[in-house]
Amino acid sequence: MVPRASKDLIMPATQAAAVAHQVTNLAQLEELYGIPKQTSLDKEICYISTQYKAFIEAAPFFALSTVSHEGTDCSPRGDPAGFVKVIDGKTIEFPDRRGNNRIDSLRNIVEDPRVSLLFLIPGVGETIRVNGTATISTDPARLEAHIMDGKPPKSIITVTVQTIYFQCQKAIFRSALWNEETKVDRKTLPTAGQMVQSLSKEDFDGDAYDKAYPGRIKETAY
Repeated sequence: MVPRASKDLIMPATQAAAVAHQVTNLAQLEELYGIPKQTSLDKEICYISTQYKAFIEAAPFFALSTVSHEGTDCSPRGDPAGFVKVIDGKTIEFPDRRGNNRIDSLRNIVEDPRVSLLFLIPGVGETIRVNGTATISTDPARLEAHIMDGKPPKSIITVTVQTIYFQCQKAIFRSALWNEETKVDRKTLPTAGQMVQSLSKEDFDGDAYDKAYPGRIKETAY
């Protein structure tokens, strides 16, 4: 008589299929995708070229990725174009503006300086990717260089570039990110107040929050 298998040892067919198709090593990846073109490798450099500098200085927005022992984080950063300053061929810096005081990115940088940045320019298909290490400073002279509306940031983040390269237009093209016809009507999505009210552990008036927000953001942006 064949012993009955334990339920704990039986893997559902869908789960077994998923495991069977997982890519778990570099050899599988390379077999699946092949070798990158030489131009894809040549565009990655360890310094900020004149052309890459032009893209960084034209970008009013980038996403900042950080890491710590607790995991990863990615946060949006934005200001008028030029807010990210190219100090030299290996260094950029940007202000840490007012936020919600979670300071997730800053906490991570203090623990682990590795960062990645992805720059976006409205209407432009190419993006710029930067990998490097970051430090946080409260140097008064540097803070003054980033004053907006008469207010300096509490700190600045300086990034030493390890690698930098541009990403081609395919992702922006496929998403139609800058096309007018793909813009989403904000009214079709939950408001900030509604989201906070649904998740808050204390009494929260979402409607009042939403009504006051337009004026509040003007007063608290800087």
